[in-house]
Amino acid sequence: MPGRKEPLITEEFYHIYSRSIAKFKIFRNNTEYLRMLNLIKFYRYKTNMKFSVYAKLKKKQAFEIINQRNPIVNIIAYCLMPTHIHLILKQLTNNGISYFMSNILNGYTRFFNTKNKRKGPLWEGRFKNVQITSQEQLLHLTRYIHLNPTTASLVDSPKKWLYSSYLEFLGKSDRNISDYKGIINMSSKDYQDFTESYINEQKELAKIKKLVLEESPDVY
Repeated sequence: MPGRKEPLITEEFYHIYSRSIAKFKIFRNNTEYLRMLNLIKFYRYKTNMKFSVYAKLKKKQAFEIINQRNPIVNIIAYCLMPTHIHLILKQLTNNGISYFMSNILNGYTRFFNTKNKRKGPLWEGRFKNVQITSQEQLLHLTRYIHLNPTTASLVDSPKKWLYSSYLEFLGKSDRNISDYKGIINMSSKDYQDFTESYINEQKELAKIKKLVLEESPDVY
């Protein structure tokens, strides 16, 4: 993958966003969501092994292999949506985020195209990135991505969406993808209150944003 105009900085946090071409639905069932989650879990570590080989290993073997590898990113929070993905990442090695994103996006494209007898790209160009510059920004971004499913009216509570890190934040999931501990310094109850008290407000803000963009084509 060619270098970005502004290289991502090691030890810094980023909001990463990638959307499918023409908002094509790329996650349509549990199998497809779980494939991406497994790719995310696998490629956060530096590896020369193909995911297809790793996926065939027994659970103990797979754990031992992963346990011996060094992470290239920390995944603070994540949310998979039908047409896009949100991640909050900390880069741990030079080009770690670019390497990680290339692997998960290309790996999912190969899986999806093979499964659906499809050809061609799946994602809309490069992934987008915004550097996170404060603890407050980081905290509010985790809430924003965890509320994406309720804002889109896919569920009425973020607890019901099984493809985000929200249940990990609440201590109700053993998925062990999110590295939020020590980063988000709130109890699970306080974080739940902080997040769920904002459901309606985020929905209203999303409606206003959509209205402004539809009525003002020069607004970007």
